Amino acid sequence: MSADVTATSHPADGPADAAVRAMPDLDTVDRAGRTPDTAQPFAELGLEDDEYASIREILGRRPTTAELAMYSVMWSEHCSYKSSKVHLRRFGDLPKSDALLVGMGENAGVVDVGEGYAVTFKVESHNHPSYVEPYQGAATGVGGIVRDILTMGARPIAVMDSLRFGAADAPDTARVLPGVVAGVGGYGNCLGLPNIGGELLFDETYAGNPLVNALCVGVLRHEELQLAKAEGVGNKVVLFGARTGGDGIGGVSVLASETFDAEGPAKRPAVQVGDPFTEKLLIEACLEIFAAGLVTGIQDLGGAGISCATSELAAAGSGGMAIDLDAVPLRDSTLTPAEILMSESQERMCAIVEPAKVEEFLAVCAKWDVLATVIGEVTDGDRLTIDWHGERIVDVPPRTVALEGPRYERPMARPADLDALRADAPPSSSADLRADWLAVVSSPDGADKSWVTEQYDRYVRGNTVLAQPEDAGVLRIDESSNLGIALSLDGNARYARLDPYTGAQLNLAEAYRNVAVSGARPLAVTNCLNFGSPENPEVMWQFAEAVRGLADGCRELGLPVTGGNVSLYNQTGDVAINPTPVIGVLGVHADVTRRVPTGWRADGESVLLLGETRAEFGGSAWAAVVHGHLGGLPPRLDLAAERALGELLASLSADGLVGSAHDLADGGLAQALTESALRYGTGARLSVPGDPTAALFGESVARVVVTTTDPAAVRAAAEAAGVPVTELGTTGGDALVLDGLLELPLAELREAWTATLPALFGSPEIAVGSVPAGTVPTS
Repeated sequence: MSADVTATSHPADGPADAAVRAMPDLDTVDRAGRTPDTAQPFAELGLEDDEYASIREILGRRPTTAELAMYSVMWSEHCSYKSSKVHLRRFGDLPKSDALLVGMGENAGVVDVGEGYAVTFKVESHNHPSYVEPYQGAATGVGGIVRDILTMGARPIAVMDSLRFGAADAPDTARVLPGVVAGVGGYGNCLGLPNIGGELLFDETYAGNPLVNALCVGVLRHEELQLAKAEGVGNKVVLFGARTGGDGIGGVSVLASETFDAEGPAKRPAVQVGDPFTEKLLIEACLEIFAAGLVTGIQDLGGAGISCATSELAAAGSGGMAIDLDAVPLRDSTLTPAEILMSESQERMCAIVEPAKVEEFLAVCAKWDVLATVIGEVTDGDRLTIDWHGERIVDVPPRTVALEGPRYERPMARPADLDALRADAPPSSSADLRADWLAVVSSPDGADKSWVTEQYDRYVRGNTVLAQPEDAGVLRIDESSNLGIALSLDGNARYARLDPYTGAQLNLAEAYRNVAVSGARPLAVTNCLNFGSPENPEVMWQFAEAVRGLADGCRELGLPVTGGNVSLYNQTGDVAINPTPVIGVLGVHADVTRRVPTGWRADGESVLLLGETRAEFGGSAWAAVVHGHLGGLPPRLDLAAERALGELLASLSADGLVGSAHDLADGGLAQALTESALRYGTGARLSVPGDPTAALFGESVARVVVTTTDPAAVRAAAEAAGVPVTELGTTGGDALVLDGLLELPLAELREAWTATLPALFGSPEIAVGSVPAGTVPTS
C-alpha cells in the first residue's frame, strides 16, 4: 500500500464521476428542508419513533439520509450507552485516586505507576460479530481495543482475553470457538503483542451469544499523553490508515444493539475484516507522530466509523468541524455517503493537525507506508458539516450526535425465579472425593487451557515475566529498575446469577486476589459488563445491581474504575446469558524479579493455606460439574479480608518469604492444588482439616495457597495481618497424597487435566514462540 500524501485526492478505487452521476438523487440538507414529509427508514436503522422525533426537533427539519445514518449508529446501544448511563454514574462518584491521570470519558483510562511512567488499559466486547463470523469478529475486537490504547499516546504492550461459549460439546461451540481463538491469536501474534492471560469458560446460556472480551494495556511517559478532541480553528482533520470499504457497515454498532432470534441476528451487516499488518504500521506511525508532537487530538475509527470519530472529536473540542467526504479514500467506489459514514472498516485513525505540521505528518505516514489524507478542518462555531462533491449532506450540532443521545431509565424487576433459585441449596457432601476431584479438574471449565494459550505468543517483546497459566500476567515496564505491572481478568457468572450485587464484588475480589498473589499492589479497575436485553426488566435489575456492587466494592478496596464497556442484548429469543460482569484489575510491581509464580518448583517446602474455609457450595464448580446444580447463595463476601490478604501477599513477596502462591476460586482447593502441582511436576503430602468436601470443593473467598521454606516467618506475618493460617503439608514426590483420604498420581492428574479440550476441538495450530504449560521460558 503506497502512501497518499495529497490533501484533496478523490477516492482511488473508482472514477469520481460515478458519484457525480448519482448527484440528482443526493439527499442534501437543502433538500431535507424542502421535503419534510419524505418517509425515512429510521426503524430499520434501529431508531425508535420518539428518537426519530427528537432528531427532527434537534435539526428543525427531517434529517438527510447521511444524518440519519450518523444518528442511528451513534445513538445505538453500543455507542450511546443509552440504557446504562444512568447506572454507570456510580463509578464517577468513587473517591478520587491520586494514581488516576485520565478516567472515564476518554478512549481508555490512564494511571500513574511511578518513575514517570503511566499505564493505560481497557477491556471491550466484540460478542455479536464473533458469533456471526468468529475469526474476523474476534480479530477485529483485538484490533479495536489496541487502537483505543494507542490513541492515548501509549505503546500497546500486551493483550488478554475473556472468552465464553455455549456447552463445550455443542455443535455450534465447535464452529465458533476455534475461529474465535484463531482470530484472537492471529491478530495479536501478527502485531507482536504477547497474550498474557484471560479466561475460557462454558455454559449453555452462551449458546448463540458467545462472549469475546479483549483487553489491551499500553505504557507511556506522563508527558506523552494524547486526548481525543478537535481544537484550534483552521487545524486540519487527517484520516490515515486503511481505505474505507463496505465491510462492517453499521457492524458492531448495529449487531451489539440487537437481540438475536432463534435463527440468528435479524440484521446481518458485514463483520469488519481485519489486517494486523496494516495495524502494525499504523502503530509505529502513530508513535513517531506523537514523539514529534504533530497532533493536537486523535481518535481511532471503531464502532460507527467516521460518524464516531468526527462527531466525538468535534464534541470534545471548542469549535466545529467541516469534512469533505469525497476526500475519503475508498476500497469500493460504489459506497454511498451514508455507507461511508457508517462503515466500520478497521485500521483507521483520525488526527487533528496544525496546518504548519501537515506536511511533516504526511511524511511520517509515507515513511511507514500508511495512507493519509486531509479530509477537513476545525471551524469556528458549533456545527459539524459534511459535504459530498460540493453538496452539503450533514449539518448537525456534534454534541447531539456524540454526547447527548437518549438516556433511558428502563423498568427494573427482581427476577421472578431468584428466591426459589437461592433457596435451592446444592448438596454438601461428596460420595467419592477422588472421582469428584478428577471430574472438576477435567471439566471444560477446570481443564488445562494450553489448547488455547499455545495458539498465542505469550513472550514476544521479551518483557513478559508471568503469563497463562499463572493467576496474573506480569510485565516488565522498565529494565533498569524492574518496575512492572500485573493484570488479571475474571468473571464468575454463576455467582452473579445467584446475586448480581455480591457476584460483581466477588468477581472484583478474585481479580484483585489474582493480582495480589503475584506480589503486586492492586491499583485500578476496568470492566466489561455483559448482560441480556435491557428491554427485559429482570436483566436491567441484574445490570443495575452488578454496577452498584462493583462501585461499592471498588470504594471499599480503594480502587478507581478507569473505564470499560457495556455489552447488552446478549440474548437469543427470550433466553438471556447469565449476567457476566468481567473485571480487570491492574497492579504495580516495584520489582518484577520478586514476582511470585503459582507452581511448586522444589521438594521440602511447607504448604500453607491463608484464609478461612467454610462449607460454601452455592454457585460452585463442584456443584455444577458433579451435580449439574446451580442454586443457593454465593460465597460470603469479605472485602476487608481480601484487602488484608493482598497487603500480606505484597509484603511476603517483597521479603522473599514465599516460593509460590495460588488463589482459591473456581474448583476450590482441589483445583488450586492440581494446578500448583502440575505446573512444574512437583507433588505433595497433605492433610486437610475439617469436613473434606468443604475443604476440597468449597469456594470460600479471600484464600490463597502458598509454599515457603520459612513457615514460622509466614505464620507470624499472617497473624500480624489478621489472616488465618493452616499448615497443609510438604511438597515433594510424584503424587498428591491427602492423608487418610486419597492419593492422586500426577501422571493420572495430568492426563485428566490436559485431555479435555483436545478431545473436544482437535489439535490446535501452535503459535510460533509459545511455551506450553509446565515449562519455563528460557529467556
